[in-house]
Amino acid sequence: MSEGSQTPDSIFSGATITGLFTEPTRRVGGGWIALFAAAWLGIWMAQLTPIQLLLPLQVENQLHTSYWVDSVVAFGIISGIAGVAALLVFPLTGALSDRTSSRFGRRRPWIAGGTLLFAASLVLLGIQESLLGIGFFWTLAIVGFCVLTASLTATISDQVPVNQRGYVSGWLSAPQAIGIILGLVLVTTLFVSQFSGYLAVAVALVLLVLPFCLWMPDAVLPRADRARVTAREFVDGFWISPKRFPDFGWTLLSRVLVNFGNALGTTLLLYFLMFGLNDGSAQNDLVVLTLIYMVFVILAALGAGALSDRLENRRGFVFVASALQGVAALILAFVPALPAAMVAAGMLGLGYGCFLAVDQALATQVLPDPVTRGKDLGIMNIATAVPQALSPLLGAAVVALFGGFTGLFVLSALFAFAGALAVARVKSVR
Repeated sequence: MSEGSQTPDSIFSGATITGLFTEPTRRVGGGWIALFAAAWLGIWMAQLTPIQLLLPLQVENQLHTSYWVDSVVAFGIISGIAGVAALLVFPLTGALSDRTSSRFGRRRPWIAGGTLLFAASLVLLGIQESLLGIGFFWTLAIVGFCVLTASLTATISDQVPVNQRGYVSGWLSAPQAIGIILGLVLVTTLFVSQFSGYLAVAVALVLLVLPFCLWMPDAVLPRADRARVTAREFVDGFWISPKRFPDFGWTLLSRVLVNFGNALGTTLLLYFLMFGLNDGSAQNDLVVLTLIYMVFVILAALGAGALSDRLENRRGFVFVASALQGVAALILAFVPALPAAMVAAGMLGLGYGCFLAVDQALATQVLPDPVTRGKDLGIMNIATAVPQALSPLLGAAVVALFGGFTGLFVLSALFAFAGALAVARVKSVR
């Protein structure tokens, strides 16, 4: 049997794996990585296509307003509500999956359940004709997204050795860029109606996550080995003291800041093209900018992730990647033209692709306790999903306050530079 491979029967049954809470040492194989990457492709397509295009247009169609700031604010409020839900669901799901003793494994039931909830919510979102319905089903979709990704991310710490995590995390990150452009192409060329667009990304989500969910190895936690905790101890476990675990705290802070910066620079991009540049072909140009962004994210995620494994250096890569995103945001702020936006898209993709891959690997190396990997990574995941959900609301407020997009992109740059300074404080990982 090849390295990292499993027989189908043992994979599906979730047979108990020795050393459940020890650091893995056996490298995962190409088949595992391919299915893992395919799952993330479906996830990013289903989450980012609505954020970038379907949801803003759906909100705008319901408002029937001639004042474009109203659309930005409404979109921001809906995203903000979903972000609050993510704040709760991410760590809770991770903690519950740590303690799940299903015969199918610890992570698999949550991956399957989250996928189905995410997909069903997207389909129902596609038929909504009121802002209340849009807000409710988008929040429900984000809950499904959080349940799915909290458990899926934990498989990296469960199964991937430290010296392979940069490369594997690159295959979590690179599909994000491909998912955005593929989703945008699908809903602007093949599935052009509101409902068919949501249905297309929902179906793709299920089809792409299902193979990994069925075939991945997933250790069974025997009921006898599940630690007994009181409700108070369970709740208290969600607080990780930055004084006791400073590197976890600095990594989390850096991730929050950089993801806020990136989200501020990207989630209102359609509105920037439409109203900031008065672009008559904003939807088509959004696809072009996203394509540029995608190419650089893929190159950086895969290249930097593997290189950080080889050099055994995470912190330096994350510092440079964060600062590069700040420079890209300043270009958008002070050179408001489409050619400059293309240059910024390339720089932003280069910085964010490197950040996504290497920072994910860094996060797995500063976890306080191997027994609570799912919960701790769930807390880390808050720093990815919540900024993405709350940034439209914050961005809308900034745009409304200043009457334009310059302040938005300056704020994006400040967040990115602050994130670079935060990660520089990590001591236990190079």
